[in-house]
Amino acid sequence: MLTCLRVQNLAIIDELEVELGRGLNVLTGETGAGKSILVTALRLVLGGKGRGDMVRTGADKAIVEALFDISDDDALRERLAEAGLPGGDELLVRRVIHANGRTRAYVNGTLATAKQLGTLAEGLADISSQHQHHTLADARSHLDFLDAFGELVADRDRVREAYADVVARERALEELRAAYRDRADREDLLRYQLNEIDEVAPEPEEKDELESERAKLKHGTRLATAAAHAEQVLYAKDRSVSEIVGKILAEVQDAAELDPALEPHAENLAGALSQLEDVAAELGAYAREISLEPGRLAEVEDRLHRIQRLERKYGGSVEMVLEHRASAAAELDNLEHHEERLEEAESAHAHALQTASKRARALRKKRRKAASVLGQKISDELATLGMGGARVEVELAPLDGKGPNVDGARLSPTGIDRAEFLIAPNPGEKAQPLAKIASGGELSRAMLAIKRVLAGLGRAGTYVFDEVDSGVGGAVAEVIGRKLADVAAHHQVLCVTHLAQIAVYGDAHFQVAKEVDEGRTRSSIVRLDDKERLEELARMVGGVKITKRTRAAAAEMLEQARARE
Repeated sequence: MLTCLRVQNLAIIDELEVELGRGLNVLTGETGAGKSILVTALRLVLGGKGRGDMVRTGADKAIVEALFDISDDDALRERLAEAGLPGGDELLVRRVIHANGRTRAYVNGTLATAKQLGTLAEGLADISSQHQHHTLADARSHLDFLDAFGELVADRDRVREAYADVVARERALEELRAAYRDRADREDLLRYQLNEIDEVAPEPEEKDELESERAKLKHGTRLATAAAHAEQVLYAKDRSVSEIVGKILAEVQDAAELDPALEPHAENLAGALSQLEDVAAELGAYAREISLEPGRLAEVEDRLHRIQRLERKYGGSVEMVLEHRASAAAELDNLEHHEERLEEAESAHAHALQTASKRARALRKKRRKAASVLGQKISDELATLGMGGARVEVELAPLDGKGPNVDGARLSPTGIDRAEFLIAPNPGEKAQPLAKIASGGELSRAMLAIKRVLAGLGRAGTYVFDEVDSGVGGAVAEVIGRKLADVAAHHQVLCVTHLAQIAVYGDAHFQVAKEVDEGRTRSSIVRLDDKERLEELARMVGGVKITKRTRAAAAEMLEQARARE
């Protein structure tokens, strides 16, 4: 919802600001006062093209700022997050147009590209005056409205789920087919890799053990000599350390019989002697275990080289080599049973396509019924708006393009249909797309009719009507006013009008006026209180001269409009 619009130096507008509320906001004023310039300003913040000649004469730039309440628009907040722009419950768009034609756009204070602005502003406001910014004139939105009108969103979600399954199955099938095309070469490669790994058959801890053994083998003589000598000195030779400690132990034990205080020392000496004997035994075993065979070192280094070669090819460690082997074995098994898996994948894809096709056909059938009802309802609305000869059709046609095919149509997440609202303004004419209607007034009334029928559908954005009263008056104008009020019960509506029959239905009434000050024309806008509103309505009814009769007529129109509420 648009809550505030601020304009500086745009055309005849010097500076003005307007705060808008929910419901129907009407803008009135003399011709040329600048009412439509406000609509132009709104177009700019929605991503419309800015031109240097829009800038007020004498100014170097024009600035338009619009503040939107987006607390109920989850999709827009997601788009802001995806674009890396600040979010929240409000959206501030600022557009700057320089006199030289250069423009800048800012979203919540962050510089944005024109493309970003157009994407983010999509759905914020729908302007019915010229052919720009018509959400409902864009055929891409028509299928959404048709499904919402026909209460078919759940059916479409089921089609979307089935379509996603088809895409997933098709991707899996294509991967299998691609693998099948390279099957022979791939099988040869996998078998070679498995044989290469199996010939070496490395064990997880083997490399560390081999590196330790290699270190021993490289210094075998020195290590064996040192260990054997230590054994000799500690235990084996005459007058060894163990023999000397043993004699000392015997002497202390004898002495301990005379003085028990020596018993702990005797025990410690006995422990030390036992440890010396154990160490000597282990050192002797170590010396005898060291291999001094000339060929063993070459064997260990060759084994290490083969393991390291596998590591370089398959992942950098023995564990990753073994993981690669397991993966290659599984892939080879898949390839060897490829025909079976291909048949299974083809069957699964066919079943998924059959399910999606069934759901899409059922959705199409329901859409056709809903399209007929929707077209008739809009046509009936147009009849009450002074376009009794107009006819609206909701055309359903097969989707074209590449992709899964159902009955000659392309299957998509939304089904196999595209929809478009067509209108024939006069009897005997061929129905044409909304965007091709020449009359701005007819287009605006067609938009009003569509929005009246679809009023409760979709999120609550802002609808702007600038030419809805073009070429009408009297009873038709009153009907237009009532229908605008109906739409405003679900959406914020901003209506620029010259007719009192429409203005009386406004929840808020704004007057746009222009004045000449020191040779410069300026526009201003003010929200009218009840007394001011009555005067403005009287002016719209009676013209330049306001009389008691025109005031009474205006008061009666207001009373009737309020009674309807």
